[in-house]
Amino acid sequence: MVEELAQADDAVAACVDAAAWALPEHDLIGALDAAHRLQQRLAAVTLILIREIDGRGTARTQGASSTAVWLREHLRLTIPATRRLIDLATALDTGNPGIRQALADGAISQDQARVIADTVATVNRSADAETADKAVGVLVGWAAQFDPTHLRKLGTRILDHVAPDIADAAARAALEAEAARATRDRHLTLSEQTDGRLRLTGTLDAETAGLFRAAIDPLTAPSGPDDSRSPGQRHHDALADLCRLTLRTGQLPDSGGDSAQIVVTTVYDALTAKLGAGTLDTGLSLTPDTVRRLACDATLLPAVLGSAGQILDVGRQRRLITGPLRRALVLRDRGCAFPGCDRPPRWCHAHHIHHWADGGTTSLDNAVLLCGHHHRHLHHSDWTVHLGGDGHPQFTPPAWLDPEQLPRRNHYHRRT
Repeated sequence: MVEELAQADDAVAACVDAAAWALPEHDLIGALDAAHRLQQRLAAVTLILIREIDGRGTARTQGASSTAVWLREHLRLTIPATRRLIDLATALDTGNPGIRQALADGAISQDQARVIADTVATVNRSADAETADKAVGVLVGWAAQFDPTHLRKLGTRILDHVAPDIADAAARAALEAEAARATRDRHLTLSEQTDGRLRLTGTLDAETAGLFRAAIDPLTAPSGPDDSRSPGQRHHDALADLCRLTLRTGQLPDSGGDSAQIVVTTVYDALTAKLGAGTLDTGLSLTPDTVRRLACDATLLPAVLGSAGQILDVGRQRRLITGPLRRALVLRDRGCAFPGCDRPPRWCHAHHIHHWADGGTTSLDNAVLLCGHHHRHLHHSDWTVHLGGDGHPQFTPPAWLDPEQLPRRNHYHRRT
């Protein structure tokens, strides 16, 4: 398969440099159709490979917490995108074979394949295999005319066309399936922007949407006739108020041994002079005005820093890495330090590089921040960790994974 794909790669590469401008319109459209068909065929191959990688457990063997995380690191995709690929690969492998064949033939797109797989899964709850095969045939035919959104709408009444005697019962099953899909597809994505802002995207299920509206709507009303904020700005400010109210309850779970909190790092002298910018423990920068406002209701923790920003002194040693020492560790590592992991500090454990039971000290130069998965993985694998010359963690993979055993670092967490 590798050789055949390499040949296809060469053929496609030759097309990239071809003069599309010289093609007559008929050939231009034909080339577009051929490229699209080839794209779907390659998608079918990709899904087969992803299914096999997932089934073998390749991701965990190589140190990742899941196939989705491994694919993100290996293919440079987002987690939502990798999860959709894994779900579709599973659906095509275990579902009606006609769907995978239609994708391999280039007759349908990945998005259409996902819609047809969902629809046929609903049909299977109410009908036999023969009816499901008929449904696949009809839906594949419709896919030549309709985009995925319209195809899903048509699919809700597919049994009216292939098995009208059980259509009403199937309609009820379809509603239940839609509710199950809403539960499955619920997500909230936090995307850090280059200027320090955060973009929120996601889909809430019906129950969570009701809870969210009930909580945020009372906080979105204009503050008075002179309130010039847009509706979007009012929703933003209401979300901030909701977070502040939640933090003040003191009822949130602990985060790494400390109460839920935000941590801001700044220079004390600059703070008192009203000139100091600051940095959140997530790596985002704050203006001097924001730092001073947060300092009005904050606990100040002194930490001695070296000329290159290394933390030199954070208090006395102990067995557990908590309090000032953990906060210093968060300032250094920013999150799970294992290569390719993007877990934030609140999800992480503090790991002794040289185990405390073996005489290791509880100090910053003998600690590294690891998420639960990678903490367990480091204890039960041949990976090793040590601090580099700049005081930041680097991990050496086992020889079977990298014969040269070149040290690796985490590049997901912003360094300041």
